[in-house]
Amino acid sequence: MASQKVLIDPLTRIEGHLSIEMDVQDGKVVDAKCRGDMYRGFESILQGRNPVDAQQIVMRICGVCPVSHGQASSKCLEDAFKIKPAKNGRLLRNLLLGANFLQSHILHFYHLAALDFVDITAILQYKGSDSVLIRIKDWVNNEFKVKKGRVDELTAAGPFLPRYEGKDFYIKDVATNIDAIAGYVRALDIRQKTHQMVAAFGGRAPHPISMVPGGVTTEPTRERIKNFKSNLKDVEKFVNEIYVGHVVAVAKAFPEYFKLGRYDSFLSYGAFDKDEDRKDFMFEQGLLSGKKPEKLDTSKIREQVRYARYRSGSSLHPLKGETVGDPNKAGAYSWVKAPRYDDRPLEVGPLARIVVAYHSGNKQVKSELNALLKNFNLEVPSALSALGRHASRVIECKLITKQCHEWLDELDSGKTRNSYDIPETGEGEGLIEAPRGALGHWIVVKDHKIANYQAVVPTTWFCSPRDDKGVRGPVEQALIGTPISDPNNPIEGARVVRSFDPCLACAIHVVEGDREIGKFRVC
Repeated sequence: MASQKVLIDPLTRIEGHLSIEMDVQDGKVVDAKCRGDMYRGFESILQGRNPVDAQQIVMRICGVCPVSHGQASSKCLEDAFKIKPAKNGRLLRNLLLGANFLQSHILHFYHLAALDFVDITAILQYKGSDSVLIRIKDWVNNEFKVKKGRVDELTAAGPFLPRYEGKDFYIKDVATNIDAIAGYVRALDIRQKTHQMVAAFGGRAPHPISMVPGGVTTEPTRERIKNFKSNLKDVEKFVNEIYVGHVVAVAKAFPEYFKLGRYDSFLSYGAFDKDEDRKDFMFEQGLLSGKKPEKLDTSKIREQVRYARYRSGSSLHPLKGETVGDPNKAGAYSWVKAPRYDDRPLEVGPLARIVVAYHSGNKQVKSELNALLKNFNLEVPSALSALGRHASRVIECKLITKQCHEWLDELDSGKTRNSYDIPETGEGEGLIEAPRGALGHWIVVKDHKIANYQAVVPTTWFCSPRDDKGVRGPVEQALIGTPISDPNNPIEGARVVRSFDPCLACAIHVVEGDREIGKFRVC
């Protein structure tokens, strides 16, 4: 049977602009292309600037994970300046990053991915007195008066409608749906608390201003610690008493997604430093293809562009990276580059961190993952899936909220940052785990200024196009075998892609156009 082209354009409820093209044959995906539809340009903005400008500028790459970019850049500069962070600076960075992880994971599940599973129309049967749920009920009821409920013909922008419509697309149990909708609303308040946690030590959220090479400028005063702890308790309660239950409910309603969206090769840069030398991490560093982790060697990282819309003669390490657009390049179909490690495409993100940590002997991760899978009588290989990514996020949230209490207790009266001098020349590498995965920043300094700057972000890893050898990127490969019950409503493909939590705002930055408007010098 001939294959049928199925296009999701744009894929909504992600950050940035992404489209997915699938070839469907006999009801299953047999090939896929992941297309980033914007141009990458932040590196060009940085050239010629003072190196210390970098961590403030690169946070604007993304409003969801600015803490990650700010810290990756700070570490990159520390490497180039040959300094280390102060102990308190390291702890405060962990607290800032932990709060941002919590915000991002809760955002992803409730406000981006849950609507792939939760039936918002169940709210029409709500009989309670919660004022917010009553307003949602009224809104849905009014929308469904159009065309007798044909939501595919509605003109409403959302956030809940229109949506994919099909048989058995959503959870059937009314009580579970209403409880999840209430969780959606509650999660908005909880995310505000995580932003307040970032602001306590970062000065503001998003784009905190306190992170600098050598540590953090903010002092951990008693009042700031108290505010952070107060919000942390509320977030921790939400994670343990609500978030975990909703992930389990979705998994029980759609257990087939333990078999869909699978991938088996992973990379983690190591998350949350346990020391100032960055040799020990809360979530271990390494690669995994099988059961035995490999040691990380960043000299093996290359960005390939055969199918990406950039000019480059060969596969380049980020220190030598180029960002020169070629919109009419023959055969290219994405503005996302193709990062490879020793020529291997690797998945990064919460699932990668959890499985690398699990196989590295992390006892806490082993305990939490085994306990969660026990709900379904499953073992660890089943976690390498779309549902495994959701499970990994909630596991991280549980462990991070617990660890934040310990980091707060470790703070002392010492300084929060070390001083530095900007060298005439130098090179630096800053590795960190963002909520979506392995994030690396690289800098080359010449004449005390930035000569080259490259950021290889998580979404670049997993939303990459084919590489120089024609090998698919992780999202493209994970889609293979996904059943598509209705080519006009391809929710199954959307669920798989969204499980990765793509952030195209990080991977590519400027809308593609068909003509040059002009060139400007901005001072």
